[in-house]
Amino acid sequence: NTTLDLTSRREVTNRLLVVVVMAKHFSLLLVLAFVLVVTAEDCTVDLKGLIRECKPYVMFPASPKITPSSACCSVVQKVNAPCMCSKVTKEIEKVVCMDKVVYVADYCKNPLKPGSDCGSYHVPSQGQ
Repeated sequence: NTTLDLTSRREVTNRLLVVVVMAKHFSLLLVLAFVLVVTAEDCTVDLKGLIRECKPYVMFPASPKITPSSACCSVVQKVNAPCMCSKVTKEIEKVVCMDKVVYVADYCKNPLKPGSDCGSYHVPSQGQ
């Protein structure tokens, strides 16, 4: 009877391990699917590099605007802005200051097109 209990517990433990491993693989597949969608839509940018190099320059609070590093600009100059803007969601806009994004893009010489939309943010005309 004790042997049966141990065997049942092992089976339950093994099944739980299989479920955990499958869940981790599923999460990885979701990440890969997102990367493939971004790539398929011609967002040719090093997303990890963009986050790593530019995060401190585009996050709230809105002030002060900090001059981006040359490493940040190097990544920004490779950004397909219209494609990236099509990926901006309300959730992203809650943590990323779009005014700072415009500032960084301008400073790094890859400006967002005035009058265009980036997520729900409307890029102001020159001089605004």
